[in-house]
This record gives sequence, C-alpha cells and structure tokens, in this order.
Amino acid sequence: MMLASEFLSWAMTLAFAAVAISQLLALVRLVIGPNTGDRILALDTMVVNAIGLIVLVGMSQGTRLYFEAALIIAMLGFVSTVAYARFVLRGDIIE
Repeated sequence: MMLASEFLSWAMTLAFAAVAISQLLALVRLVIGPNTGDRILALDTMVVNAIGLIVLVGMSQGTRLYFEAALIIAMLGFVSTVAYARFVLRGDIIE
C-alpha cells in the first residue's frame, strides 16, 4: 500500500506534467491559430496554465508567496486579455 507522501509526490508529478502539456498545446494554438480570436484565447489559456504552474510550485515548496504571485498574475492576465480583445475588435482600448 502506498504511503500518503508517496501518493502526494506522484500526484504532484502528474499535475505538473498535465499542466505543462496543456501549456505546450496552447503554445501550438498560439503559433498556428488561423485567426486573431484563436490567438487571444490561446494567450488567455497560457496565462491560466502559468497560474496553475505557479500554484503547483507553491504547493510543492510549501510556501504562501507563490499563491500571492498567482493572484496578481491572474488579475493582470484578465485585464490584459480584455484590453487586447477590445483593441482587436474596436481598434482602441480607451473610449
């Protein structure tokens, strides 16, 4: 029977691999996206995946600093995605 620490180590490794693969697939979509909407969505997905990786690093190292950084990046990622989408749709960010 597996110990709890072995199971947690295995689960963290699997989570890192899954998020890393997701990040690579979003990068592929960013590069070969047929239109601008696909590229914006890929960038937003990459921000979410980066947040996931930062949270996983924080969990594996047992520190709270990474969670605060993940919150800041989440806020910046949301604002930047909205601003870029408005720029693409309207040609101007500020009305």
